[in-house]
Amino acid sequence: MDSRQIHDYLVRSAAEQVLSVDEQDQPLAQVSRAQVQAERLITRCTYIFVFNAAGQLCLHQRTLHKRLYPGYWDVAAGGLVAAGEGYLEGARRELAEELGVAGVDLHSHGRFFYDAPESRLWGAVFSCRWDGPIEMQPEEVLAVRWIDLDTDWRQADERYTPDSLLALERWRAGQLLE
Repeated sequence: MDSRQIHDYLVRSAAEQVLSVDEQDQPLAQVSRAQVQAERLITRCTYIFVFNAAGQLCLHQRTLHKRLYPGYWDVAAGGLVAAGEGYLEGARRELAEELGVAGVDLHSHGRFFYDAPESRLWGAVFSCRWDGPIEMQPEEVLAVRWIDLDTDWRQADERYTPDSLLALERWRAGQLLE
């Protein structure tokens, strides 16, 4: 992507409308992503763990121009739920946008609350199996690789998105809310 395309993407992203919720995940108002960032509002987000037939998890690297965690590796596809969407609809949209994965059954595993200085959100966790091609969204995904969670898959020179790692940890430990 050239600098103009990146600029246009960032402007569109900041203007996207999402739902602000309270600490119990109850809807409050429709707001822009820019307002969420400026006022540290709580939003809804999706986390989709994509596994292949071998049981490997799809790990992707975020582009360097992402506002949050640029260049970090992410264990989950997903993103903010748009205004007017439910968690499942948001998960389907994000999975298709980021990785080109569509038409798969998404399994819902529950929700969790994430509260960090850079982000406050309710996250809904899903998983699916996909053995087809990965089509990376150039605005958001820089690279993809498959990992075996039962190995020491983390690399010392890489950074990982903390919210997705928490989602994975809570899912694997059975610590998600219904």
